[in-house]
Amino acid sequence: MDLARVKSESARLSPWAHIATVGADGAPDVTPVHPCWEGDTIWFMAGVQSVKARNIAHNDEVAMHWQVTEAGDGLEIWGAAELHVDLDTKKRLWDGVFDYDLNAFAPGGPEASPDVAFIAVRPHRALYLAAYGMQGRETWSA
Repeated sequence: MDLARVKSESARLSPWAHIATVGADGAPDVTPVHPCWEGDTIWFMAGVQSVKARNIAHNDEVAMHWQVTEAGDGLEIWGAAELHVDLDTKKRLWDGVFDYDLNAFAPGGPEASPDVAFIAVRPHRALYLAAYGMQGRETWSA
């Protein structure tokens, strides 16, 4: 499996994924996100003070799981996450990367949304399972 296939499977499976992070207290946290790819990087929007952002500041290693289809196909990606709050990144990502209108969640746009951050995940490993693994499993690593 190559990274192009990882990207295509993530798009085929669901526009939604769940991200697992670990906080300073050692406790895991899982939340849904709407990720989009830009090149070989996964991006999603988050609040600057969200649990995701705070956990990533403590431990940048994350796991993402795309919702499993009725057939049982699923994808998990592991990678390093980084929080971005700078205006240049916000402007670059605001239009053209995401497949939904970010203004619905931050009507101030990139310039007037100081509580909005973007999280980049740079994948280093992936696992694809067909029919819960009963019809095969494929892996990718950087």
